This record gives sequence, C-alpha cells and structure tokens, in this order.
Amino acid sequence: MDLSKYLSSGAEPAAAEQQPRMSKEEYAALKKQEREEVWAEIDAKAQDVFKDGDSLKGFLDFMAQCKPQKTPNLLLLYGQNPEIRQVMTFEKVKEEGYSLRAGVHGYRFLITQDYEKDGVIMQGTNIGKAYDISQIRMKPPVPPEPKDMETLMGALLTNPDVPIRIEENLPEKVQAQYIPGQRTIYVRNGMDENITFHVLNRELACAALDARDGSYVRQRESPKAFCAAYVVAQKYGVDTSGYHFEKICERMNNGDKDPKELRAFIGDIRNAAYGISNHLKRNLGEQEQEFVADEFFISEGSAKSGKGKKQPEKQPER
Repeated sequence: MDLSKYLSSGAEPAAAEQQPRMSKEEYAALKKQEREEVWAEIDAKAQDVFKDGDSLKGFLDFMAQCKPQKTPNLLLLYGQNPEIRQVMTFEKVKEEGYSLRAGVHGYRFLITQDYEKDGVIMQGTNIGKAYDISQIRMKPPVPPEPKDMETLMGALLTNPDVPIRIEENLPEKVQAQYIPGQRTIYVRNGMDENITFHVLNRELACAALDARDGSYVRQRESPKAFCAAYVVAQKYGVDTSGYHFEKICERMNNGDKDPKELRAFIGDIRNAAYGISNHLKRNLGEQEQEFVADEFFISEGSAKSGKGKKQPEKQPER
C-alpha cells in the first residue's frame, strides 16, 4: 500500500530538480529578479482591486476573512487564491507540530527577517512559501459564535479610542461625524442599530486615520474609513447590503494610478479596520476576565485538615 496518498513525510516540498550551483553574484541577481517579479505582481493586483466596485468589494471581503497580514501579502495572497483564510510558513508548520497534506504547493509570500549589518540589526524581506490552513494536517479552528448587535455595540462603545457623544442637533444627512479639533465623535441617537454600528465604525476609522498633526482632511480619509467599516462589519457578520464602492473606484481612477499610492490607500484601510477589530476582540473577551463562581471550589474542611498554620486565601489575579 502506498501511504503517500494519506500521509506526509513532514519534509518541506523539494524542487523538481536541483539547480546547478551559482556564484554569489548570480544568486543575488536571481533573488533581485524574483523580488521585482513579485512586486510587479503585487502592484498589478493593487490596480486590479480598484477596477470597479465588485473588484474592491471582493478584496475587502478577503481582508475581512483572512487572518491579519501586511498589505503586500494581502494583495499577493489574494491574487493567488481568494479562498485563503490563514497561512503559515513551513517553519511555523513544523514548530506547531503539524505536517503538510500530500501534494500541496505553497503560495508565494513575503517573509520579513532580521539580519545584522555592521553590528546593526536590520530587517529585510525574502520571498518564501506559505501554506493555507486547508493544506495543513490539523484540526480546523472553531469559528467564533455570531454575536448579536447589542453585544457588538457594547464592545464597540466600551473604552473607545476617542470619546463618543450623542448629538441631537446634527445637520440633516449627517449620521455621525468625527471632529478632529475636539478628538470626539458625535452621533445621532435613535437610528437603526445596524446603521449605528456602521457609522460609528466609519467615524472610529476616521479618528484612527487622523495623524493629529493638523493634516487631517475628511474628504481624503472618509473613503478609506468607509471601506474599513465594511471590513469590520463583514468580519462580524453584520448586514452590508448598504455598501457600494463604485464612487471610491472612480476617485482612484479605476486603478489607473501609481501602485504605491494604491497600496498606501489599502494600507490605511487595513490599519483602521484591524485597529477596530482588535478593540472589539479585546472587549468581547472581557467577560472571560470577570470574577465568576468556580465549579471546582475548595472547601474549608480541606484547609483545616492541613498541618501548621492556616494560610491566607490567595486572591484571584487581576
């Protein structure tokens, strides 16, 4: 019986054939060419993302579902397989005690590595391979249980990064707005709960995009904040049928811009969305830090039966 159909040896997939030994100069030239090709692929995907509203929506859906990655890797992975959800390098797979499924091929991936030059620790980027969780022999992670809107709103409004105040006299068609001079978000009361969740996330994203150096311009940041709010809502299963992205793509010339500018735009969306998501995650986990009655309670009788002086009860860690 050929067990290779069922089991992986645990060894990293080898190249089809061994390449002849190269000189140091040849190796450097090859790696330079590889980096240029990968960055050209990343830049092409950045332009493609803004081709139209559906293209941008598809990428934002990917950002919402994929485990956090740096912007270039988000674009690189999305271009190879939009179904990727969580990746590991081969070294990480081994470190975690897992193995690869037979016959899988990794995805191109930018790996940041530290190196020393003239006694100074610096960072560089190498091109490696990463494997999606579906390619690894491991138990799939249990998806989080859906949260109702009351729970989500409670988490969102607990210790936000900027104050949020109800304002009864907002101008017509203003649902909520971040005011940079006051570092405060003002929100209309009594709106639909889903709408309230969306607009608060949009304004929290605006606040996150404010560098606090006097350069904040709402017209420049609000399209990014709109996209970030969509990513957060999509991640937590909130209805997103009210989002449309054609106007944003038109502002970005449907991708006909310098790829660096497009990558920076995507990077700002990423940073704002990840920041809000982390805030929600922390607050949704606060219930695990609260004091609760323990099922496995130590009775006082066991303390009295011990030798010597009774020790004071240990207080729960905060």
